[in-house]
Amino acid sequence: MNPTTTLVIFGASGDLTRRKLIPALFELHRKGRLPEGFRLLGAARSPATDDTFREQSRQGLQTFAPESFDEAAWGPFAARLHYLEGDFAVNEESGRLARRLAEIGGDGGSSNLLFYLATPPQAYTPLVDALAAVGLTVERDGWRRVVIEKPFGSDLETARQLNAALHRHLREDQIYRIDHYLGKETVQNVLVLRFANSIFEPIWNRNYIDHVQITAAEAVGIEHRGRFYDSIGVLRDVFQNHLLQLLTMVAMEPPASFDPEALRDERQKVLQSVRSISQADAASHTLRGQYEGYLQEDGVDPASQTATYGSLRLFIDNWRWQGVPFYLRSGKSLAAKTTQVSIQFKSVPHLMFPLPSGQTIRPNALFICLQPDEGIHLRFEVKVPDSLRQFRSVDMEFHYAEDFGPQAIPEAYERLLLDAFNGDASLYMRADGIEIGWALVDPIQRSWDAGQPKLHRYTRGSWGPSAAVAFLGIDGRGWAMGCGDGSSRGADNDRLSPEATVIRKDPRHD
Repeated sequence: MNPTTTLVIFGASGDLTRRKLIPALFELHRKGRLPEGFRLLGAARSPATDDTFREQSRQGLQTFAPESFDEAAWGPFAARLHYLEGDFAVNEESGRLARRLAEIGGDGGSSNLLFYLATPPQAYTPLVDALAAVGLTVERDGWRRVVIEKPFGSDLETARQLNAALHRHLREDQIYRIDHYLGKETVQNVLVLRFANSIFEPIWNRNYIDHVQITAAEAVGIEHRGRFYDSIGVLRDVFQNHLLQLLTMVAMEPPASFDPEALRDERQKVLQSVRSISQADAASHTLRGQYEGYLQEDGVDPASQTATYGSLRLFIDNWRWQGVPFYLRSGKSLAAKTTQVSIQFKSVPHLMFPLPSGQTIRPNALFICLQPDEGIHLRFEVKVPDSLRQFRSVDMEFHYAEDFGPQAIPEAYERLLLDAFNGDASLYMRADGIEIGWALVDPIQRSWDAGQPKLHRYTRGSWGPSAAVAFLGIDGRGWAMGCGDGSSRGADNDRLSPEATVIRKDPRHD
C-alpha cells in the first residue's frame, strides 16, 4: 500500500498559513503535484473545528489569492484539511497529536510526516522536543521532516544553540530551514542564466566585472511589526539571510551536478570566502540609516537607534572574485519595491571614438530583475541615428510576463513546499551556512549597536540617506537601477547619480 503524506502546520491560525501556505498548497493541488494520499492537519491554540478551519482557509484563499480560487477544485482539497486545537510544545498534548495523526491516516499504510513550524522562534525547540518525546521524529514507517521559518537565531550563538537542539532529535537531512527568497523563480533563474548560457560564464569573473550591486528595497515601512522589527533591524532581517543567499547564487562556482548537496556546498564555499568586516572596519565598509518618522511607529522605542536602511561593501577572497566589490543594500520606506542584481562590467580599455564635449560612454551592465518586474535587462551602447558621433545606452530586455504570461511565476512557497515533500533541500539553508552568515553579520551588528558608523536619517520615499551616494562615490562608482520602473537609463532618483564608472571624452580630441 502506498504511504500517506501528512503535513502538520503548527501555528495554523496565523497569517503565514492564510496568506502563503494554503494558497501554495491549493495551487499544488490544482496542478496535481501534491503527494498521493496527502492530508493537512492544522495545529494551533486557537479554538476551531475541521469545518471552521476549512472555512477560514477558503476565506484566506479568496482574499490573498483570488485568481487561484476554483470552486470545483476547492471541494476535494477542503476534504483533505483537518484541525486540532492545543499547545503541542507540551508532551501531553503532543501525545494527543500523535493519536489524531493515526486517525486521519486511517488506511493502515505507512505514513510520511512533514512538520511545518509557522510559529514564533521561541517555540521551535519545545515543539521538536515534544515531537521527539512521543516518537514522531523517528522514521519507522515513512520519512520525517521539519520545516523551520526564519529567523533562525538572532546571532551566531543562538543559531548554534538552535542547531544543537534540533540535532538532538533530527539528522541534518531532516531539517529544512526555509528562506522564501531562494524559492523565487527568478532567483533560481540566476543559475540557469549563468550555467546554461555559454556567453556569460567566460566573463563572469574579476577580469570583466567591475563590481556587483544587490538591492532589496521595500516601499512600505515596518507596518504592524514595530516591536519585533525594533529588536532586530535591517541587518538581521534582510542581510543575514536574503541578501547573503543572493550573493552566493551570483558568485558560486558551477557545481559538478545538480545534486542538492553539491549546490549547497558551492553556496557555502562563497560564504566562507567572504572577507569579514571587523568592528573596526564597519565605519568604512558599512552605512546605516533610519527613515524619518520611524521613532513614532507603534512599538518602537522613541530613542531607538535601529537601522531601517543598510549598505555593505563586501569582498570575496577567491580566484574568481578577488578585488571585485559587492555592494549590498536594503531598506524600508524607499522609493519603490524592487529586488535586483546589477552586474556592472568594466569599461572598454581604449576609446577609439572622438566623443563630443561632455559625452560619456557607460560600461555595459546586466540587470537581473527578481521582483516586481521579473526579467533580465542587458544594457549596451549604440550610435544615435543621424548623428556624427553621439552614443546612447539601450536595453535588450526579457520579461517573464511577456513571454510566459502574467500568472506564469508561481509563489515561492509553492516550490519550496513541493521540494520539502520530494526531499530536495537545494533551496533550503544548511546548518553550516546559517552559522557562517551570522559570523559575518555579528561584528557589523555589534559595531552598529555601539554607534558606528553614524546613523543617518532619510526621507520616506527616497532611496535612502544622501550619504549612500558617497558610500559608492568614494570608489568612483554610483548606484544603478535597471528594473521595475524603467529607470535603467537613469538614476535611482535626483539624489543618487547613475553609476560613475564611465568612459569620458578623450582629451586628445579637444
